[in-house]
Amino acid sequence: MSTERAKKIKIILFDVDGVLTDGTIWLLPSPDLGAGGPVIQGRNMIEAKGFHAHDGAGISLARLGGLKSGMVTKRVSETVALRARDLKMDYVFQGADNKAAVLDEILASSGVHEDAVAYVGDDVIDLPIMRRCGLAIAVANARDAVKAVAHYQTPSRGGEGAGRDAIEYILKAQGTLDRVIEAYIQARTSIFEQ
Repeated sequence: MSTERAKKIKIILFDVDGVLTDGTIWLLPSPDLGAGGPVIQGRNMIEAKGFHAHDGAGISLARLGGLKSGMVTKRVSETVALRARDLKMDYVFQGADNKAAVLDEILASSGVHEDAVAYVGDDVIDLPIMRRCGLAIAVANARDAVKAVAHYQTPSRGGEGAGRDAIEYILKAQGTLDRVIEAYIQARTSIFEQ
């Protein structure tokens, strides 16, 4: 049962495109491109992505609940690095063609077992890591092959709060969601009460 799996989770990892974003990738000319200058192997492009605020708040809830978090993505984007720093995520792996190898690295550095890792994915590149982790989560609009291996499916689509759904599912299974929400509220209201 997926709730039993969720009780064991200590680390939650997310794919980026299609999970923490809606999958849209904006490639914009950089300011140094100039008027009609050549694009050389994509170096003169800026990649932009839109992240949902609910997922960001969810990462804060996860941290308060004692969960470590991370992003594992095939693409390389400064936008991802900035978002991960902003959210104080524990693990950020970009350019990850082999996500199962990334899992090995995280397991070695953290000392946790595969059963204590959740992964949220949407496409076939996520299958190798999803097949190994303790709790495989598919977003609502994931590919059918991903849904078939998932232990849980979020009610929300990727980029529309699916990351938050996954975090709340785990925290609820661990019996900490209400306490964590109250701690989140307290941390933000005590600033104004001083």
